[in-house]
Amino acid sequence: MNLTKKHTEYIRWVNELKTLIQKTQIKASISVNKELLGLYWTIGKSISEKVNIANWGSSVVEELSKDLKAEFPNQKGFSRSNLFSMKKWFEFYSKAEMDLEKIQQLVGQIPWGHNVVITSKSKSIEEAVFYSNKTIENNWSRSVLIHQIELGLRNMKLIKLFRKR
Repeated sequence: MNLTKKHTEYIRWVNELKTLIQKTQIKASISVNKELLGLYWTIGKSISEKVNIANWGSSVVEELSKDLKAEFPNQKGFSRSNLFSMKKWFEFYSKAEMDLEKIQQLVGQIPWGHNVVITSKSKSIEEAVFYSNKTIENNWSRSVLIHQIELGLRNMKLIKLFRKR
């Protein structure tokens, strides 16, 4: 095999391996995100139950934050505000008349920051589901998502739908 052909074949081979590595990294990132969101869902549910059902009061979240940060000092996500976001996220969707498992699958496909934006800016579960689906379909960044919500994309789609009738 001559050197040029060998070099060309090598470059192609390296490019194939790079593509495979990148695809695997993306899959791993998606899998980690899904697991993390499952954890956040469970934590949010647990906090909600302790605060609302067991009447522990919201001050327990401050204490929980301190304890989790002490136990997992290198892991982000256990701030007081983030724990309250987990609680709010769980409570927002638990009011749904939709299957909670389907909601978990949907919201598990988008990053945590997107979920926080969607639940804090959406007026209804239907609106939140709409923006979650659009984020997945269009691979929106968080800033694009915020922009679409602020522009009222869902409302524009509904207006167009009613005008067609």
